Amino acid sequence: MNLTLPAGVQINAPINAGYETILTHDALELVAKLHRAFEPRRQELLAARITRQARIDAGEMPDFLPETKHVREGDWKVAPLPKALENRRVEITGPVEAKMIINAYNSGADSYMSDFEDSNSPKWDNQIQGQVNLYKAIRRELSFKNEAGKEYKLNDKIATLQVRPRGWHLDEKHVLIDGQRVSGGIFDFGLFLFHNAKEQIARGAGPFFYLPKMESHLEARLWNDIFVMAQDHIGIPQGTVKATVLVETILATFELEEILYELRNHSAGLNAGRWDYIFSCIKKFKKNKDFCLAQRGAITMEVPFMRSYALALVQACHKRGAPAMGGMSALIPIKNDPVANEKALAGIRHDKTRDANDGFDGGWVAHPGLVSIAAEEFQKVLGDRPNQWEKQRNENFGPKDWLNFIPETPITEAGLRNNINVGIHYLGSWLAGNGCVPIHNLMEDAATAEISRSQVWQWVVSPKGKLDDGRKVTEDMVRGMIAEELAKVKAVVTAQGEKTETYDQAAVIFDKMSLTPEYPEFLTLPLYEAME
Repeated sequence: MNLTLPAGVQINAPINAGYETILTHDALELVAKLHRAFEPRRQELLAARITRQARIDAGEMPDFLPETKHVREGDWKVAPLPKALENRRVEITGPVEAKMIINAYNSGADSYMSDFEDSNSPKWDNQIQGQVNLYKAIRRELSFKNEAGKEYKLNDKIATLQVRPRGWHLDEKHVLIDGQRVSGGIFDFGLFLFHNAKEQIARGAGPFFYLPKMESHLEARLWNDIFVMAQDHIGIPQGTVKATVLVETILATFELEEILYELRNHSAGLNAGRWDYIFSCIKKFKKNKDFCLAQRGAITMEVPFMRSYALALVQACHKRGAPAMGGMSALIPIKNDPVANEKALAGIRHDKTRDANDGFDGGWVAHPGLVSIAAEEFQKVLGDRPNQWEKQRNENFGPKDWLNFIPETPITEAGLRNNINVGIHYLGSWLAGNGCVPIHNLMEDAATAEISRSQVWQWVVSPKGKLDDGRKVTEDMVRGMIAEELAKVKAVVTAQGEKTETYDQAAVIFDKMSLTPEYPEFLTLPLYEAME
C-alpha cells in the first residue's frame, strides 16, 4: 500500500491494511516536526547519561543538585488536575493488543495505562496495530474474537486511558526523518496525540500519558517542550496534555521535585516504578566493589533503600499538589491451586495496604482479577476522598537512605537459577512478539529480564557474589546453568504448544548480556536490532 509521506520521511516496513489510518501525511508531519526540533536535545541528554555514568563508575555518589535548590525550596504547585484524573485508586497496565485493551478497559480499574514500552515487544506490527487498536477503542469501535469464537467488546463504563510511549533511549528503526532514526517516544506520542487528542477531549478524558525511564529533570523539560509544541500544532489549549512520570531510576529520586516542576503545567504526578528502579540501582553502581544486592525475591518494598524512595515520592508529590501512585506488584491470580492463589492474593493485599497507609493515592495491578482487592484497601484509607494530599510526610530523606543498599544476602543457587530461567523465558517470548508474560505466577515485563541478567552479571563480577553455601558465582557455573534452565524453559513452552526457536536465541543473548566483561546499558537495545 502506498502512502503519501511528508518530505524527508521514510518508512522501511510493511504497510498492512489499516495502517494507512495511522501513518497519515499530517500525523507524520507532526512527528517530523517534533523530531527536527528536539532530536539534537535527546541525543545531548543521552550523551549526558553516559558522562554521568562514567563519573559514578569512577566513585562519585549521587546527591541533590545545588543548581536546583531554589526549586526544592520554592513555593509552587503543579496545575490542577482534570476531573478524569482526580480518582486513580486502581490503575491496570498492559500492552496494546486488542483483547488486553478491552479487558483492561472493562476491568473496573479507575485508570488503564496502555503500554507501548516495557510490556510490549516493539515489533513494527505491534507498534502500529497498537495505535490502530487504541484509535478504535477511544471511539468505542474495538472488538475482538478469539479462536474459540468468544467475542470481547467494551462495556459502557470503562477505565480512563493513559498511554506510555517508549523511553528516550529507544529508537523507531523503521522510520527515518532526513535519514535519521526517529525517537520511539516521539513517534508513539506524536501519532497518538495527532489522531486522538481532540476525540478524547470531546469525550472528557484525555490526552493523558505515562513517561518512562527518565534520569533527570532536563529529560522532563524535554517532554514538556514537546507537549507545548505539539499542543500548538494540533490546536488544543496548553496544559491539556497531562503526564505521570514513572520514577524508575535512582538518579531521578534525587530530582523528584525538579521533575514535577519542569512538567508543572502538564503534571499528573509520579509513580514508583519499582522493578526498573532495582535494575537502575544495579546498573548505576555495577563497578562499585562494595555494592552487591541479594536475589530479587529479597528486595521488597520494605527494605530500607526501596522504602525510603517510595516515601520520598509521596512526600514530593503531596507537597506539590500532585498524585503519588504506587507501583506494580507482579503477583497474579493462580488458577488450579487454591492455596497458592490465596497466598498471592494476600501478597497483593499487603502491598496495597502498605501503599495506602503510606500516603499513596492509588496503585497498579497487572491483572483484572486483582482490581477489587486493590480498590478495597485504598477505600479503607481514602473513604470518599479522591486522594490524600493532606497527608504530608516530614521525613528528611536523602543519600543516606537511598544509597543504603541492603540486604546483600541471601544469594542462593535457587535464586541464581531463577534469574537465568526467567531471563531466558522472558527474552524468548519477547523475541516472538510477546512483551507481557506470566512466568512462575508473576506477570513479567522487560524490567524482569533486566534485573535477571544484571544480577547474574553483578554476582560474577563482585567479590561479594557468593552463594549461601560459600561457592563463588562464576562464568562456568552460570554457563552450565544456562544450558540446564534452557531445557526446562523449552519443556514448559512446548507443553503450552509454543515453538521453541526464539528460546535458543534467547539463551545465547542471555549468556552474552550477563557474562560480557563490559556491562550493556539496556538489554532491549541489541534485542531490538536483532528483531524484524
